[in-house]
Amino acid sequence: MSQFDHNLVFICNRTQQQDVFNILGVVFGSALFLGFNNCISLQPIVIMERVVLYREKAAGMYSTLAYAIAQMAIELPYIIVQVLVFAMIVYPMIGFQMTTVKLFWFLLYMMLSFMYYTLYGMMTVALTPNLEMASGLSFLIYVFWNVFSGFIIGRELITIWWRWVYWANPAAWTVYGLMFSQLGDRTELIHVPGQPDQTVQEFLEGYLGLEGRYFNLVTYLHLVVIALFALLFFIFVKHLKFERR
Repeated sequence: MSQFDHNLVFICNRTQQQDVFNILGVVFGSALFLGFNNCISLQPIVIMERVVLYREKAAGMYSTLAYAIAQMAIELPYIIVQVLVFAMIVYPMIGFQMTTVKLFWFLLYMMLSFMYYTLYGMMTVALTPNLEMASGLSFLIYVFWNVFSGFIIGRELITIWWRWVYWANPAAWTVYGLMFSQLGDRTELIHVPGQPDQTVQEFLEGYLGLEGRYFNLVTYLHLVVIALFALLFFIFVKHLKFERR
């Protein structure tokens, strides 16, 4: 079996520390890059629709609240379809366990990830006067989310005075939830260079800092940040006006 094939059936044949990192890389790429692409692709549309809001609101057609609710609700079908299509391809390809519970957690975290990226993109549009500034602000924050997500630098390796950025990072919560929900109960031994063999569960906790006691917390934090971005989107749309006469 080739190394590539070995990585795809990782769950069934896990022997090396690098195998865990391979899965971490897939999870990182799935959650961050796809989410950020979703964020960037919708911003031009939201910019155009904001102009329509100014016109229709001035004519008394509908309120800002109705617009905000409709803008957020219309994204849900797209997010659901994207996640389902993505999961049908990627989940079995990686070799994750085909159990109802683990598939549910994978779908849930991917959906929550897409939702907060989408709402974050909408929020930056509502906060800034044009697409260029919205894209720039999104990219700036994305860099921090990327660096402190737990992939480039594991949580336990982050300098203690920067560790608060990890815990304030929605992308880190997604990586945490996806990794722990899929591998947190695995007891197969893996070889870690320079250390005694240890189980996958022990490696996740010792090197990456993924502990079961925080699993429920990161799930709830996803819901909190989604609600926060939605609220900020409504507030910015209502009180910040960038129309030109």
